[in-house]
Amino acid sequence: MKIKNIFSYLIVAIFALQLVACTNTDTEQKFDQTPTERTNAQKKELNDLLLSSEYGWKAIYFTDSTQLGGFTHLFKFLPNGKVNMASDFNTDTKMYNSQYEIQLGSTVSVVFTTASRIHLLSDSNNFPTAALRGKGYLGDFQFLYYGQDKEDIIFRTNRTVQELRFVKATAEDWSDLNKNAITLNNINGTATSPLFRLLVTNDGTATHNFDFDFNTNARFGEATSLDPTYDESYNFGFSYTPTGAIAKPAVVVKGQKLANFIFDSVNNSFVATGRDGVSATIKYTNTPPTLTDDYKVLLPGKVGARFGYFPDDLTAGASTNSQFFIDELAKINASLPDGITLGSVQLYLNHSLGNFIYYTFNGRSAVFHYIDVEEDAVGKKIIFKHKSWNGNTTSAAPSFLASFDKNLVNASGVYVKKENFRLTYANSVYTFTSSVSSFRMTTWLL
Repeated sequence: MKIKNIFSYLIVAIFALQLVACTNTDTEQKFDQTPTERTNAQKKELNDLLLSSEYGWKAIYFTDSTQLGGFTHLFKFLPNGKVNMASDFNTDTKMYNSQYEIQLGSTVSVVFTTASRIHLLSDSNNFPTAALRGKGYLGDFQFLYYGQDKEDIIFRTNRTVQELRFVKATAEDWSDLNKNAITLNNINGTATSPLFRLLVTNDGTATHNFDFDFNTNARFGEATSLDPTYDESYNFGFSYTPTGAIAKPAVVVKGQKLANFIFDSVNNSFVATGRDGVSATIKYTNTPPTLTDDYKVLLPGKVGARFGYFPDDLTAGASTNSQFFIDELAKINASLPDGITLGSVQLYLNHSLGNFIYYTFNGRSAVFHYIDVEEDAVGKKIIFKHKSWNGNTTSAAPSFLASFDKNLVNASGVYVKKENFRLTYANSVYTFTSSVSSFRMTTWLL
């Protein structure tokens, strides 16, 4: 081999040795810390991150988007393990003080160690549906640190290992959180709000109506088509914003994902708007989405029927009683002299004495409101028409019953529904719902 070639090979070999030496040094530097030192460094990294945002962090927490909506939480982390926290779990959006720790388990995590707003989602005694009894809202208060994505902090929940992002909060996030509570109230409604909800989709050429069964505590709704020929349904949860609500998953109409439902205060509805006339609207109505012929059992010529509501029995605890109905009952008792209370509201149809609403009391005699009964076949309603009070056609309604009674006896009529559940006993359960108010009374067929 020529001297010149030998010299060239030596140069390459020396360079390769230097490269390996440098690589080994880099590798050694990566492992020049003990496991404890590396853990402490990661704990410091996370704590520094939590403290770094001027206005703290925001997380919209969907604990289970298949049955629950999302809840907005704001965190302002402070030195010495302190944290200020607020949430839109309910209408109390004030800031509360709590504590946190950076702990080591399977990985580094942040743990909220004292009772705080985030614990409302993990309290097993606080559950929004019967299916979640003993499970609460499936929430967590320990979040495993998985690094950063741009400016977001990526966590996974300790129990279900689902991703949860902390994004940098703004001053407006804190000042506007109370507007989320206004949205909550707009969706939940008041005691006088219509009882029924519809989801109406528009694909630009045709509209489709859905019965929208929305659980306000779970923030989750199930929309079922009212047209048996239209095979479509939607299940989604809501997280609230200052202007409306965000659906997860989005409502897909003609290939468009509609998620941002804006509150329309004029029409008391929530509207998500797409392109080319595509939209989805949640609206409220006093008319049941599905009408039945159950009212026909009350018509003249039928077998006599008696329906009863009893404030001290199982009918009082039925979830189908509306808040407005309960409030109307309270008005009756508030108007009565001390020691006298309402004992029952009973409807007698096709009785030997005629048709009448029979009000009984604890501490005084009963009151009979005699009525005539008519059918509204088109509206599938029953209409109770005033005839007399206690048989006297000139008597006015007793003052303590007037407000309650007009929800049953009026020209607009009442919807009657035979429910598909029982209240312990074998008696069929019927509800009577006003067509002009949010009054709904639950009764037994006696």
